Amino acid sequence: MVFLRRLGLFLAIIAMPIFAEKVEVTADNFFADEVKLISVLTGNVHVKKGSYDTLDSNKITIYFDKNKQPIKYEATDNARFKILINESHYNGKGDKLTYIPAEDKYILTGNAWIEEVETKREVFGDIITISQLDGKYEVDSFRDSKNKDKKPARLIFHVEEKK
Repeated sequence: MVFLRRLGLFLAIIAMPIFAEKVEVTADNFFADEVKLISVLTGNVHVKKGSYDTLDSNKITIYFDKNKQPIKYEATDNARFKILINESHYNGKGDKLTYIPAEDKYILTGNAWIEEVETKREVFGDIITISQLDGKYEVDSFRDSKNKDKKPARLIFHVEEKK
């Protein structure tokens, strides 16, 4: 338990200049490679940024620049998140989730899904790119003549009928 607290404190200190918000990280296991500038966290990995945003997975790899500042997070194995965009709450998941802190950008790849919690609007696709800075997201699907079994990008929402 003491190790996890130290790990969380270490990662929070490293990430603070990029996020300018408090970042807390917990995991069952931690590995760092100072030469390759990566850290690998495994087992019940939980990252919390600020008061709402979370990233959960069974494995997260953090890539650092030469100044040891995080430049990319890659979550695999049950990757999922909760984020706030323009006062709207979103849940999402995918086979792989990449977060680029400098751009405040999330990229979900493979079986990607996001949901706007308040409206229950859902989006499905092969790749979903979300920009927290400007509140936009883009959905791509790779359905073509070679991948006829792939499903198209989908948007599901509810419309209230006026009487």
